Amino acid sequence: MPLDDASRRPLREYWLAEIIRLRETHWGPLEDAEAVRAARRAEGGLPDRILVRAHRLAEREQLPAQLQGWTRSALAVLAALFALALFSGIGLALGALGDGTRPVNVLWALGALLGLHALTFLLWLASFLLRPAAATGLGRLWLWVTRKLARGPDTALAPQALLNLLARAGALRWLFGSISHLLWLTGLCAALATLLTVLSTASYRFIWATTLLAPDTFVWLTQAIGWLPGLAGFPLPDAATVLASDGVQTLPAAAQVQWSLWLIGVVVVYGVLPRLAAALLCLVVLRRRLAGLRIDPALPGHAALRDRLEPAVVSTGLDRPVDPLHEPRLSAPAPAGLDGRPVLLALELPTDLPWPPATTPAGIQIAGRLDTREERRRILDALADAAASRLLIACDARQTPDRGTLTLIAELAAHAQQTRVWLLLPAHEDGPARAPLWRAQLAALGLPAQAVLAASANALDWLETGHG
Repeated sequence: MPLDDASRRPLREYWLAEIIRLRETHWGPLEDAEAVRAARRAEGGLPDRILVRAHRLAEREQLPAQLQGWTRSALAVLAALFALALFSGIGLALGALGDGTRPVNVLWALGALLGLHALTFLLWLASFLLRPAAATGLGRLWLWVTRKLARGPDTALAPQALLNLLARAGALRWLFGSISHLLWLTGLCAALATLLTVLSTASYRFIWATTLLAPDTFVWLTQAIGWLPGLAGFPLPDAATVLASDGVQTLPAAAQVQWSLWLIGVVVVYGVLPRLAAALLCLVVLRRRLAGLRIDPALPGHAALRDRLEPAVVSTGLDRPVDPLHEPRLSAPAPAGLDGRPVLLALELPTDLPWPPATTPAGIQIAGRLDTREERRRILDALADAAASRLLIACDARQTPDRGTLTLIAELAAHAQQTRVWLLLPAHEDGPARAPLWRAQLAALGLPAQAVLAASANALDWLETGHG
């Protein structure tokens, strides 16, 4: 149910955001440094940033594919319900008319065709006096079946997230109403088509029968029920025809045609048209309610993101004299002009490894050493704005690759078209150090063996030309 208006976001984005919120509420916060960084750089207020963060996390966790799988299952269940409604309508019409060997009691046929429909339609109207969540029907049956078919914890969150969204938007009743009315409309249209086919190809006799009621009662009842279809152009049997339809007298063919058209008109006016009008009403209101979908920053899970996604308000008033441990320092600016250029940077290199290399080729952007969290953030922000064509990350081969270093390498590599890791050793050391461990850990990270370089000439030549 996407919204075509470009100023509004599609339902799918709000749906994924609600799945992320429920998942973090149930199982704890996700690692979201990259997602928060992208969200803080996005335009708009807190709700827009929450959607950007949720989109990044959902893509990383492969939630769109799971949501698409659940949607396919839900549509398959809905198609099965429509097929069931279609065959039920056909069976209902055939059962109401019989096989033609016995006369058709018009009141029994009318009750069989419209009795359950009328009862459920009145219950739907009465449901407006109740809470929206108290409304039941075929729509809830559809959702219940789809929830039973959901496999996996993340997939099971999809229907719950949809329920939450629709409930907050006031659209839950209208979604269930749309499904219920469309299913009933399918069944009634199938019954109507069956009536037209069977009555056009077979001969039936219509009668009324009673033990307690007077014949004039059936005349009044027939005219009362047929008054509204009569306004729509359907013929109404006259009083003489109704009185003669007692099963004792033989009626002419024209009288049977009048009863057939009366029955068809009653099904159209009291069955098909009300369901069609109710379905259209539900669809229109549902679309309007979905157009009003918004992120509520006060919800649990969203409220905790405010301080992380919106810059804090900084007071410039005098507070107290600064102490030496907290004396402010000017930070180095983020490197500029990274777009399409090769980038060289180092991760926590010790002082015995000179940096940058003296033989750095021209046209290479040197991003310096990443020793502090602030330096890492500035480089990641710069790369997020303009990805590098080639990224060479220098690491100390004597150190053991820890999880934080590997995570940072993965975040940096996400902003480069090609990435290589350069394992550096001091000039006086030529042993393997921990290079095999680096290669194994980087391979587990997803970097191929040829992406781990040791020779300075090969590393710098690759950075300059893309070969080496």
